[in-house]
Amino acid sequence: MQVVTKLSRRGHPERSQGSCREWCSRSFALLRMTVLIGLALFPGTIAALAQVGHPPGASPFRDIRKGHTLTALGGYFGGSGGRFNIGPHKGTLFGGRYDIRTGSTIQIGLGLSHGSLDRFIVDPFVRLANRRSGPVRQSASFADITLQLNVTGGKSWNRMAPFLSAGVGLALAGDTPADTSSYDFGRKFYLAPSAGLRFFISDRLHLRTEARATFWKLNYPATFQAEPVEEPGTVEEPNAVIEGNNLSQWTASPWLQVGLGYSFSP
Repeated sequence: MQVVTKLSRRGHPERSQGSCREWCSRSFALLRMTVLIGLALFPGTIAALAQVGHPPGASPFRDIRKGHTLTALGGYFGGSGGRFNIGPHKGTLFGGRYDIRTGSTIQIGLGLSHGSLDRFIVDPFVRLANRRSGPVRQSASFADITLQLNVTGGKSWNRMAPFLSAGVGLALAGDTPADTSSYDFGRKFYLAPSAGLRFFISDRLHLRTEARATFWKLNYPATFQAEPVEEPGTVEEPNAVIEGNNLSQWTASPWLQVGLGYSFSP
């Protein structure tokens, strides 16, 4: 009887496989929908559950004012400037941001910052002992758009509202006349994931702190592959700045910000 059963199942493989695929497809669709709904409701669910058992006046949760926010920002941009330290790094930046949907789970922001950062100069034409100089100052400007997930939804907890954020932006750096190597930072698109906290002083005023990681790609000039005129190397021991054909590098720089925000309804 067991043999007959096994043979009968093998006699219709396309039917059993089709049923399995249909069941798996429906199960996966249901699971995906459940996860998406759960993620959408998760912050609000936390806030709702936490208020159970608390009188309205004693609840640690408070509604965040709906509308828009203007925030004045200051911060420190770190990092090393890449393998040769010639990218902009280490300095203070000042600016501001404008946010909408500030009392919602998902918040959208536009930011602008400007400052003077450090960079070194690498001269590929001179003797090795004189190749690196600096640091020198270089102006830099940043513009970005961010999508922010407010962990506690449209509420603050004991005046605090933590968040996670992901941003994309454009950075522009000024000229450095002392650099004759043909290196130019130019314009760089960057990615900026972050985490932070809003602390509400009042219904309208809050302090904002944020820690970012800024990723961009540096491109080095072809002159970095040439032997220095004043001290050329050999095939066995080259003196070029870069050996090989890799003239680019992804770098990550920390960016810490703190600011004062004001909420309003248009």
